[in-house]
Amino acid sequence: MEEHVGQLWDKLVTRLSDKSYQEASISLSEIAKPLGIFFRALGGDNALRIVESTATQHYAKRNWKHRIAGTGKYIELSWQDEDTLHLPKQINTFADSDLNKDLYYWLAAINAHSLENPSAKARGLQGWFIYSQQLTLDVLARFPGLGTRYQRLVNAYLLLRNSDEQLNEQEQAQEEAIAQALKQPSSIEQLPVSQYAPKPVILWPHPNPPEVADLSRRKNSAEDDHNGESEPSKPKKNDQENKRRNAERVDMPDGKDGLILHRFESVFGFSEFLNVNRSTEDDDEADQDSADKNADDMDFLSLARDNNTKGGKVKFDLDLPAQSIDDVILESDVLLPEWDYKKQNLQKDYCSVVNMVHVSAEQGELPERLRRTAKKLRHQLEALTTKRVWHRHQSEGSELDLDAYINYVGERFSGHKVEQPDLYQQLRSSERDLSCLLLADFSLSTDTWLSNDARIIDVIRDSLFLFSESLRNTGDQFSIYGFSSRNRGHIRFNTLKTFKESYNGVVRSRIQAIKPGFYTRMGAAIRYAAMKLEAQDSQQRLLLILTDGKPNDLDRYEGRYGVEDTRRAIHEARAKGLQTFCITIDDQGGEYLPHIFGNNGYTIIRKPEHLPQKLPILYANLTTDPA
Repeated sequence: MEEHVGQLWDKLVTRLSDKSYQEASISLSEIAKPLGIFFRALGGDNALRIVESTATQHYAKRNWKHRIAGTGKYIELSWQDEDTLHLPKQINTFADSDLNKDLYYWLAAINAHSLENPSAKARGLQGWFIYSQQLTLDVLARFPGLGTRYQRLVNAYLLLRNSDEQLNEQEQAQEEAIAQALKQPSSIEQLPVSQYAPKPVILWPHPNPPEVADLSRRKNSAEDDHNGESEPSKPKKNDQENKRRNAERVDMPDGKDGLILHRFESVFGFSEFLNVNRSTEDDDEADQDSADKNADDMDFLSLARDNNTKGGKVKFDLDLPAQSIDDVILESDVLLPEWDYKKQNLQKDYCSVVNMVHVSAEQGELPERLRRTAKKLRHQLEALTTKRVWHRHQSEGSELDLDAYINYVGERFSGHKVEQPDLYQQLRSSERDLSCLLLADFSLSTDTWLSNDARIIDVIRDSLFLFSESLRNTGDQFSIYGFSSRNRGHIRFNTLKTFKESYNGVVRSRIQAIKPGFYTRMGAAIRYAAMKLEAQDSQQRLLLILTDGKPNDLDRYEGRYGVEDTRRAIHEARAKGLQTFCITIDDQGGEYLPHIFGNNGYTIIRKPEHLPQKLPILYANLTTDPA
């Protein structure tokens, strides 16, 4: 009975303290796509991903309802870092859902705009107060169409802010200053001082954005950049594992302080410090689940490095496929640059590529299950890619060349003496001057099963078979390569077919032998492929990239670093006169591919099993003149 009464009391006080409007709630997932377009259209950084923000403690004064219910400590605000734009998971501040949606768009607008002196974002409440006003003023000046939406949000927000609060004189002066600053940005030069920090303003950026720790990423030291390796990340189990947590970096405790020497009130609470040593311990899945539960119970995670590492390299190599004894090195230690977007510097000779080819005595055959589809696609592609043009001024032909005839008759009637011209035209097939290099991703993620019968690598293998079979009779020059990487010093390039080779049983045996490799250092692979394609003396040169995921590798080649390097490699290829296009089966590709390849430089295959049939048709559409 006592427990039941306690549950009822908890529900009652929680409901009384809740000032949100759940029925009018708008979630970020509902409008993420149009919001991303809006953010980038207003000048936001194309490389930023839009993610759900972390609720942070605001330390402002709470009313008696919140104190009794134990709520109101945390709030979700907006901010951005070098990789991501953080926006609230859901907004239910207003009773009108349109206002909640407008608030999302306003937060996207202020984060799309940055002041000329970002350091003026300053430190402390005063700096945040001045910066937020100036930012608001600049956004409204740059996009006057947002003025009406902004004023509507301000008017509605001020009616709700502190509507049932009991404020003293200092707190009242502080709130009046914030209200005036919202109504007329840059009209208040100083925030009045009060005993408590002011409540966060949801229309402004976060006053002190937290450092959000992504526990799947580890910042490596300079030595790790050369030699460090780690285990491949495991697939996500559910959305809870995508949760981002508040964290801070601290010094590693030395362990010399005994518990008996501390007074009770100075002992760390569970939420303040927990020594979870993840660098030097090998934990099974049960331990990991326990650690996740512990982390969920903590308000703040403290991270420290103890400079102890485990023998990860040995374990990592054992988990990966060994180099085949049938692979022969064609070219090794090819040094290539890499773009460091933070330093805005192209690092010379930073990556090393080894070009390998599979050697087999057997002549490969096209799998029986693909032969009917290959025949159909071959006929389709021949019809699409065979270009017929009129050859004019011919001595004989199927039709009269009217232009030549009219000119001839006109010259004769004008009294000029002209010789008998060639008055016919003939429709003939014309060979295309085209070279295509297909670059396929053979990373470890292609080992993922799509069904009980096929993995991603199997779908890619079928795609390469059908692509080759479709092009064999078109006359187009084409080559096929694959790639994977294991840090910057080992980028493996697999040669399946060169431009000089004809498509035959040898090439089919190489395609049949492809296996999942390591990781996806895409920038280096694109640069090396561009060198191969640039050497072709063709009028049209197409670099076709087939991938199943985002650029990543063991070292710092992840997140925005990998995306920016790949983008730079694409720009370099296009500067050489190469046409580039990406085909992906990654559902999340729309978040980063427009930044890398441009809006018209990629396509997403939603059902991977359709890739083998669609790849040749995509090629035909890319290489056929619409005229």
